[in-house]
Amino acid sequence: MLMNVAALQCSFGEDREQNVAKVEAGIREAARAGANVVLPPELFEGPYFPTLELEERFELANPLEGHPTISRISALAKELQVAVPVSFFERSGPAYYNSVAMISESGAVLGVYRKSHIPDGPGYEEKYYFRPGNTGFKVWPTKWGTIGVGICWDQWFPEAARAMVLMGADVLFYPTAIGSEPDDPHRDTKDPWQRAMIGHAVCNAAPVIAANRVGEETRQSFYGHSFICDAMGEKLAELDAHEEGIATAELDLAHSRRTRAAFGFFRDRRPELYEVLGTADGNK
Repeated sequence: MLMNVAALQCSFGEDREQNVAKVEAGIREAARAGANVVLPPELFEGPYFPTLELEERFELANPLEGHPTISRISALAKELQVAVPVSFFERSGPAYYNSVAMISESGAVLGVYRKSHIPDGPGYEEKYYFRPGNTGFKVWPTKWGTIGVGICWDQWFPEAARAMVLMGADVLFYPTAIGSEPDDPHRDTKDPWQRAMIGHAVCNAAPVIAANRVGEETRQSFYGHSFICDAMGEKLAELDAHEEGIATAELDLAHSRRTRAAFGFFRDRRPELYEVLGTADGNK
């Protein structure tokens, strides 16, 4: 079973229409290149707004029902017969979430995943805006294979990747917004960021796709380097620190499944010994 995947790497400004149009153009380009599943970056409708705690930015959120961008991407997905995880700022009653709507190749919204791990630090003030997700981890079937989707900070947690593969994910996707550290301009997290996700690929024998922003925004410089790696952690495609565009690759999911079985990672798991992972601080 083959799945052709694409990661979009874009810069974004204040104009929502231009941002969404740029993503639509990237999806079309990826589809022309043969992609079946296309991943845009995190919160692509505008600049990465959680750099500061400003109450007026809550006005950027919309509910899933009738969401204009999700409706547009759904129509495009149906036209092109591609699946697209769409990152959006979700309002649900009085609560706000950093969410992904999973759009199938038929244009249907298969469901929503709400970001589980919410960062809080200089330049990444997400806890001011988002509740921790209440959906649990999610995987979704497509006609090419089953995919799991985490969101940015989720990608630093091995538990999230393992949970999605246990739930049946063949491939892991991470829409992302990561770059400079405003409190430490000399710190470059690009290599650790990639190593963490490549580790998820190797330890779960599951390919990983990450789509990041690129370019300068207020208080932030996003370093791109969106990439795709296979089940052994080998990079199949990568963009650089400055370019906008798409990274594409063909994944042999049958080969990944054989690799997963042969390495015995899931055969040799000892869940009865992992009770400590269900605690906050290691104390039962």
